[in-house]
Amino acid sequence: QLQLVESGGGLVQPGGSLRLSCAASGFSLDDYAITWFRQAPEQERKEISCITNIGSTNYADPVKGRFTISRDSAKNTVSLQMNLLKLEDTAVYYCAEVKPSRPRQSCPLEYNYWGQGTQITGSS
Repeated sequence: QLQLVESGGGLVQPGGSLRLSCAASGFSLDDYAITWFRQAPEQERKEISCITNIGSTNYADPVKGRFTISRDSAKNTVSLQMNLLKLEDTAVYYCAEVKPSRPRQSCPLEYNYWGQGTQITGSS
């Protein structure tokens, strides 16, 4: 059974750091594009970062320079290192996957599987 599981969420103060992980089971992430999304209370889910099937990375403007996405093939995970966190980063964070039919530089538009999400809450 194909599955994605997010972990690493929690409570964080402004300026702090967290590292989220998206672990895959039932398939290898190596040929997949993985994207992190987040959904803040009463807002739509938004794409924040992806790593494509050829290793290209992309970031939404609100997180550029603060977040870094990476893939660990040995652990079959994709991580999101989040630094200089802000209160507005409070959201549920999800990862999603798709296996593109061709090499991609940009984030995919559609996804096959999603994780259940992990909560990040900023606290002042």
